[in-house]
Amino acid sequence: MSFVHAHFFSDVLQKQVQCYVLLPDAGRGPFPVLYLLHGRSDDHTIWHRRTRIEQLVRGMPLAVVMPDGFRGFYTDNESGPAYARYLYEDVIGFVERTFPVAHRRSARCIGGLSMGGYGALRAAFARPDLFASAHSHSGALKAGHNPVRFASSQPGEDRLIFGARPAGSAHDLFAWAATRKRQGTRLPKLRIDCGVDDYLIEHNRAFHDHLEALKIPHEYREFAGAHDWAYWDEHIGEALAFHARALKLPGHAQAIKGQR
Repeated sequence: MSFVHAHFFSDVLQKQVQCYVLLPDAGRGPFPVLYLLHGRSDDHTIWHRRTRIEQLVRGMPLAVVMPDGFRGFYTDNESGPAYARYLYEDVIGFVERTFPVAHRRSARCIGGLSMGGYGALRAAFARPDLFASAHSHSGALKAGHNPVRFASSQPGEDRLIFGARPAGSAHDLFAWAATRKRQGTRLPKLRIDCGVDDYLIEHNRAFHDHLEALKIPHEYREFAGAHDWAYWDEHIGEALAFHARALKLPGHAQAIKGQR
């Protein structure tokens, strides 16, 4: 594959930003693309450094974009930058201007871990027009109600991001799901997984139960493991298989699943 370390200017954030991009060596494109989001303590380099993502997508007609999401949960912060707009407008805009990727919903997917799992699902509900599928590993799915182990060392950071009352707001995945169900919105295909020893497991179970009650189709799996890179490296292959099915990439879904 081709590996690109890109620097570009974000109009939304008014600063230089970075992303990693993996591109297929074979084929002329335009290729479908996976936007792969990192967790709260990391940056755009971490998926490439800590998992087999490049090995797993080798031979697939799929581009993978790993943007820097900073610490803003990929949502428009109440008192701070508009990280959702940055993702939808600047990151996707830059990628689609620069690389041989398709410019349509049916060719875009998104996923992530922890903070990035929240960001991927929020994107699925907030902008279902943009993505064919979305996955979350070990997602921090309850905005503003994260366990102590997940909490920031910077006092008040969650309040700056989500506001004083995130429940029912534009940051609340539970509220988004109920709203989209009521509206009858066509949603992306959804996949959620979490380790049974993860401190975010109850958040994931609660959101799964919420989607079940709303009768919103989704895949939900629990596996052995905790909130760590051993877990995410093991299960990113299954997420790629899930997206390959959603993107209708024949012959790739089963092969990726077999590389676990």
